[in-house]
Amino acid sequence: MKLLLRNRGAMLLLMLNIFLAFTGIGLVVPIMPTYMNELGIGGSIVGLLVAAFSLTQLILSPFAGGVSDRMGRKKIIVGGLVVFALSELLFGLAESSWLLFASRMLGGAGAAMIMPAVMAYVADTTSMEERAKGMGLINAAITTGFIIGPGLGGYLAELGIRVPFFAAAGAAAFVAVMTLIVLPESRLTAQLGIVKPMQENKDRLISQLVRSYREPYFFGLLIVFVLSFGLANYETVFGLFVDHKFGFTPKDIAFVITFGSISGAVIQVTVFSWILNRFGENKVISASLLISGLSIFLTLFVHGYWAIVTVTFIVFLAMDILRPAVGTQLSKMAVESQQGFVMGMNSAYTSLGNIAGPIVAGVLFDLDINFPYAVAALVLVLCFLLSLGSGKRMSRPDLQANHSD
Repeated sequence: MKLLLRNRGAMLLLMLNIFLAFTGIGLVVPIMPTYMNELGIGGSIVGLLVAAFSLTQLILSPFAGGVSDRMGRKKIIVGGLVVFALSELLFGLAESSWLLFASRMLGGAGAAMIMPAVMAYVADTTSMEERAKGMGLINAAITTGFIIGPGLGGYLAELGIRVPFFAAAGAAAFVAVMTLIVLPESRLTAQLGIVKPMQENKDRLISQLVRSYREPYFFGLLIVFVLSFGLANYETVFGLFVDHKFGFTPKDIAFVITFGSISGAVIQVTVFSWILNRFGENKVISASLLISGLSIFLTLFVHGYWAIVTVTFIVFLAMDILRPAVGTQLSKMAVESQQGFVMGMNSAYTSLGNIAGPIVAGVLFDLDINFPYAVAALVLVLCFLLSLGSGKRMSRPDLQANHSD
């Protein structure tokens, strides 16, 4: 509680900022089928819209983080909230696909400004002993935003298809003003503008991706990409799939996604540690890949509202177990000096999956409504087969010993 209320409730404000940003990201999911019909756009455009957000965020995040070192965290956070508010307002007003793209790219820019600045603010204002708790609170806000976003979007859409975006824009503008007034700057005036020179061995993103290919934990990073690709593929066309195939309303879509997300989050909080300790990372990763792949494939054949709810629940549950299991294994494999590099690559491969998944899903959806799920299921099952042999190699202690030499 002390951490939450310190510095005029800075941590609470930061959590609200992050929660708002990630709630806004999810608002679009249940509403896109209706937008498709209104604007006459196809699945390919929907996939590109989702990818545009992630691509913009991936490109701008490192730059925005550096700017926050020079100008201060508060200015970048407030600026990000303003950009985010404009993106939501533009999406609500859009009458053409190019305005939707402008909105999503603005949203990605806003998220790129908010996310690294908030993380850096937490690092600035917490001790080493408090750091994990602070980061945990921020990640809890992210998870909650992802869960609440689709549900909130679906229910607000009952008042009007564009209402969710106007509400998000208003909320972001309000929080921006509150942050400007209340949040103290975390960096001293003397620190602003002083940025440590980049280490000579700190590679650019492309070089880091090439370097990661040679590391013994590369297969773990590949699973991160497949996981993000499969989940983004699944979520991007889910609303379109059940709208076209079963006539689901935005409210129906919101309930299914929210129910699956909440259930997965509950499992993570309650029994995930026991599952991982009981069976080990390798078995949990392999089983989660197989279950999620088969469940996505099963989506093509089930009929009825509750059947869809059940299958979606299983998919989200498997994915929500798989994600932290892979992260845990990667952390254990990396030597102490490479923890930052490995977690950075974890984030990069996640972003790449979030970019590729929606694009592929959108193109396949236009070819055939069933193709996106068939391909996602195939990729996950193939990854499961690879994991059976690669899991043993990843966990061998001699690789870690050689790696640290």
